[in-house]
Amino acid sequence: MSKKVLLVSTSSSEMNGHPTGLWLEELAEPFHIFKENELDVQIVSIRGGTVPIDKNSIPDGVPAQYQDVYELLQDTKALTDVNPADYDGIFFAGGHGPMIDFASNQLVADAILAILDKNGAVGAVCHGVSAFVDVKGRDGKSFIEGKKITGFTNEEEDAVQLTSKVPFLLETKLREQGAAFEKGEAFEPFAVVDGQIITGQNPGSSAETARLFVKTIS
Repeated sequence: MSKKVLLVSTSSSEMNGHPTGLWLEELAEPFHIFKENELDVQIVSIRGGTVPIDKNSIPDGVPAQYQDVYELLQDTKALTDVNPADYDGIFFAGGHGPMIDFASNQLVADAILAILDKNGAVGAVCHGVSAFVDVKGRDGKSFIEGKKITGFTNEEEDAVQLTSKVPFLLETKLREQGAAFEKGEAFEPFAVVDGQIITGQNPGSSAETARLFVKTIS
């Protein structure tokens, strides 16, 4: 029987006045890799409906290889429409939108804990790792305390000139909450596994993070 995976997108189209949304590659690459490995994938977004896509992630329009995913993003279920406990893994795609609606969201935290309770896989790439912010484990401690985690770095945020727009710096916040933060070169593929938690640093890490997620969940 196929393992079931929730693939979660932002529903936020704006960040402090700056247009944003999902970075398409960070959901499309994992979707295809999960499907190739015969996982049963359910795409959801925080609020459901049409997912806002960051135009900077599709400067020349939607690439042909992502068209199937783009169509699925026109009408998504909301995270509240599914029971995370029915799934074997959850994967959070990035873009700057998640900084607004993944971080400090109890609904997101509950979904993560439901997966961890059954020893499932929890993955995230780039700003999707903001889903981990303020998540407390069943012991009341930060669930990333002491865990090897990566995500979009302060250096990368500076490089894309959005340091003044983000509500917080992801690398700084993860370190503050006890993560053993690791990083590779800016904008180069880099992914980390710590037990059931799989994280990727940036958009170019999407495929590698997804492959490590498949290995973890299998």
